[in-house]
Amino acid sequence: MGTVKIPYLVVRERHGKRLAYWCPTPKMKAAGFSLIALGPDGPDAWRDARTWNERWQAHRKGVKAAEKPKWPRGSLGEAYDRYRATEGWNRKQARTREDWERGWRYIAPIFGDVAPHTVDYDLIDAWYADLIESAGVREAHRAMKIWRALWVVAAAMSGGRPFYCARGADPSLGVRRVTPKARAAIWQEHELRRIIHRAWREGYRGLACLVSIMWDTAFSPVDARSLTAGQLVRVGRFGAFEIGRAKTGQAAIGTLSRRSAVLMRAYLEGLGLRPLPSTPLFRTREGAPYRKNSLAEDFRDLRRLVDPKETRQMLDIRRSVAIEARAGGASREHLGAKLANSIAANAELERTYQPVDINAVQAVDRARLNARRRARATRASK
Repeated sequence: MGTVKIPYLVVRERHGKRLAYWCPTPKMKAAGFSLIALGPDGPDAWRDARTWNERWQAHRKGVKAAEKPKWPRGSLGEAYDRYRATEGWNRKQARTREDWERGWRYIAPIFGDVAPHTVDYDLIDAWYADLIESAGVREAHRAMKIWRALWVVAAAMSGGRPFYCARGADPSLGVRRVTPKARAAIWQEHELRRIIHRAWREGYRGLACLVSIMWDTAFSPVDARSLTAGQLVRVGRFGAFEIGRAKTGQAAIGTLSRRSAVLMRAYLEGLGLRPLPSTPLFRTREGAPYRKNSLAEDFRDLRRLVDPKETRQMLDIRRSVAIEARAGGASREHLGAKLANSIAANAELERTYQPVDINAVQAVDRARLNARRRARATRASK
């Protein structure tokens, strides 16, 4: 495969494959552009990268992007473009919009210029089966999820003219989706401690702080790498971070342990500067704020140094926190407060009428300590 030079095109090696991404700068992200996964490196990815560059240039020059397809009236593509122009779309979190864009890439070539009410079961079933074969179970699952969500939106737009579809007539509902295999890997505290210590010794000090904080707080990798000094609050014995989750926007409090507080203090003192309230705290060894790819790559490098056969990922830390907390006796309601998600029953009402409860978060912290003591006692008795 030859190399091409396209602005903002980045190619990464992941799981033995060369995957392409269109990576906008912070200035471009502030204008509404986001990271776009382009799939395998090759002509299709290059074409999409050029398309996104043209959109950026059109936006920068203050003109309407001329490259947008002129979908036929009444088509699914027209409905999608109408939806992207709504306030409902603008209120979506950036990661959710990216998910829609990724799903739409598989939908548009087949159904973009088609009136959705003309699509039958046989066609949608064949499309889904082909996606599983060509793109894999996970991408096919995402594309079908976006199809179904877009069908509901298009149906809601069908009160007048044009008519797109009826809500209850989605032919994809007859297709049984193949669910991607859920990850089940978990970390133990002593295993992550080895990675934290090795990271500090090898000079990955920002990463050492991040892994320790993720273990304390159950923050996702994107929430952890986005932490700023302005989010640090005086709560609990060693402080906490108060955030709005990147995926949902829901408020969350992450309490810190002594280890994280000590590491963070030493790390910031080593930087020799006072961080601004709104800039990311933790950086690579080169001094750049951690991004999605750089954080994952540094973690893989450290993981390999500690154990070349290790395959668990950073995203497994959040699940590990939940399992440890439940083993220590934490209730589902308290765990929902800790994770800032819908783990508890009727969580929508709970989120609406109950603010973030620091007592619930600390109750989960105590339950995790209990589980850790039991695990240590079990290992010592063997």
